[in-house]
Amino acid sequence: MASGFLSIPKIPELRKRILFTLGFLAVYRLGVFVPVPGTNRTALKEYFEFQGQNSLFGVYDMFSGGALEQFSVFTLGIMPYVSASIILQLLAVVVPTLDRLQKEGETGRRKINQYTRYGTILIAVVQGLAAARFLESLKSPTGGLEVVPDGGWGFRLLAVTTLAAGTAFIMWMGEQISERGIGNGISLIIFAGIIARFPAAVAGTLGDVREGNKDLIFVLLFTIFMLGVIAFIIFCERGQRRIPVQYAKRVVGRRVYGGQNTHLPLKINSSGVIPPIFSSSIMAFPATIASFWSVAWLQDMQGLLDPGGYLYNTAFAFLTVFFCYFYTAVTFNPVDVAENLKKHGGYIPGIRPGKSTAEYIDHVLNRLTLGGAVYVTAVCILPNILIAEYNVNFYFGGTSLLIVVGVALDTVAQIESHLLTRHYDGLMGAGGSRIRGRASRRTL
Repeated sequence: MASGFLSIPKIPELRKRILFTLGFLAVYRLGVFVPVPGTNRTALKEYFEFQGQNSLFGVYDMFSGGALEQFSVFTLGIMPYVSASIILQLLAVVVPTLDRLQKEGETGRRKINQYTRYGTILIAVVQGLAAARFLESLKSPTGGLEVVPDGGWGFRLLAVTTLAAGTAFIMWMGEQISERGIGNGISLIIFAGIIARFPAAVAGTLGDVREGNKDLIFVLLFTIFMLGVIAFIIFCERGQRRIPVQYAKRVVGRRVYGGQNTHLPLKINSSGVIPPIFSSSIMAFPATIASFWSVAWLQDMQGLLDPGGYLYNTAFAFLTVFFCYFYTAVTFNPVDVAENLKKHGGYIPGIRPGKSTAEYIDHVLNRLTLGGAVYVTAVCILPNILIAEYNVNFYFGGTSLLIVVGVALDTVAQIESHLLTRHYDGLMGAGGSRIRGRASRRTL
């Protein structure tokens, strides 16, 4: 692997792409520390320290890379773009116009991207206004300092404009990284925001060991357990169920076409990290409403749905399983796959083409989705259990770890493909297996 990394500087195009990506990620991290005018950063920091990480705001602050704690121009991050993309994908199922655009190739894709940008700005404006109004009601727990000393519509309009512009700039950077850099730009920005919080979490854990608040043996066992979970995530994300497909021979003139054997790969986790993101949004809705209105029953509901509680974990698990099936059904249509196989002369051995093939693929996909849903749910609930039972002071596992591992696999796979294209041995060397990210040779 060391020789593979040493080969990277020898390829000018790959070197430029990696430097371009790192430069834009550095710009993103610098922007996290540029605050929105009109806020008291000291009071806001005290409020977040009082809330702790086991709260809605602590979780969101981790995903934004600390931007919410600073209330920076990048506070909203890339999440409005992700939300707009998800909404457009779901609307394409029920709106015939969007469905036709998806099938029009490059022209339709550009049109949908344009709609996604408009939706991103709209969502950023709404979320920016909500964030500004919420900050106006906050005070530091110790000194009673107001987070926004001079509130009102002047501050709200300034905050909304700044936050929407910051989101638009991040969206542009993500598109530039995807086009001129290495990896998926949007995913890498989310990856950078999550990874930026890990060093502080590790430093905090080591500080607790030095002060005697945590036992060294416990930290070592926890580290081994964490590495084991990461290995389990990699195994599941690269896992496939391969359905054998055979193509009939066709004679055209004096040539014979077809006749080869291939396979139809079905991932164990076809929905990715979309289900836990949807579930987190729904579970955060009562807490968000309760933060605006001091109604007794809303406050009681917020208390029952605090992260780490049994009711929260149970509801989150059911929602995650539901969205795993829902999103898989939206993005993968067995009927279309069966029709495409039949059109090109392909068939599954022992299964009749057409309806029988669609039913067989749907049966296999449902069984795989059940395993994937259980796996995603277990990994996402793990941090809540660790915090509640073992008082771990940073979030381990969950959606953040799924994103980190998935993005790392995809980015390394792209670097690997560049090396192989230039006749290098790749990151794993001549005798090692090729890194293929989420499309591995492993069969479950």
